[in-house]
Amino acid sequence: MAHYHATFRFYADLNHFLPYARRQTDFNHTFDGRVSIKDMIESFGIPHTEIDLIVVNGESVDFDYIVQDGDRVSVYPDFTTVDISPLIRLRPEPLDVPRFVLDIHLGRLAGYLRMLGFDALFPENYDDEYLAEISSTENRIMLSRDRGLLIRKIVVYGYYVRSTNPREQVVEVARRYNLIPKMQPFRHCAHCNGVIEPVAKEDILHLIQPDTREYYDDFRQCTGCGRVYWPGTHFERMQAFIDEIVRQCAP
Repeated sequence: MAHYHATFRFYADLNHFLPYARRQTDFNHTFDGRVSIKDMIESFGIPHTEIDLIVVNGESVDFDYIVQDGDRVSVYPDFTTVDISPLIRLRPEPLDVPRFVLDIHLGRLAGYLRMLGFDALFPENYDDEYLAEISSTENRIMLSRDRGLLIRKIVVYGYYVRSTNPREQVVEVARRYNLIPKMQPFRHCAHCNGVIEPVAKEDILHLIQPDTREYYDDFRQCTGCGRVYWPGTHFERMQAFIDEIVRQCAP
């Protein structure tokens, strides 16, 4: 069988996925037979959800392009400040209201996103096929530490979370999706993702302790799990956390 060769170069943070010897440089790749550019790039461990533009021999191509012998391929991540509209942009249009689904590795991140006011599912069923189906059918952004999950073809919106530290992760995702202007803190329950609504004090007296009844009058309740929230010291700690996230995301 004939062996073919193509030269690749990956730009910006796509290099995160490559071994050191292939970062920030051209490298040669040998292949056999008919292979799409999408499959070839993902064979290097880079999910298609991370890619915005592919240029082959000076021309932009889509994911269905079949790699040819001698091709020179340049691959770029999301363009946020440069207009590349004349070219074939591979990332879908951003969602007006970002909603998320997270894999088993990102439970703390799910809670933090909920605290900021975002709909963030963290399903008990961690089967990859199930998570990918939710992402696809509900137009949710898949956040994952599993590249294998993100390369599934039905996943349109997805991001590989680089950091392993939950506090760093929420800053990373907030920057990636420009979440700060869109946040509505304490809109979603940190425990179940249900919507939190104002509730009359007399309706939840049986759910709170005597001291809480005496000193607080402003209450909210999760429409999902029924958990009750009020502006106590825990609220002050969460607000301080949110203020710090906003500070770190500032230009």
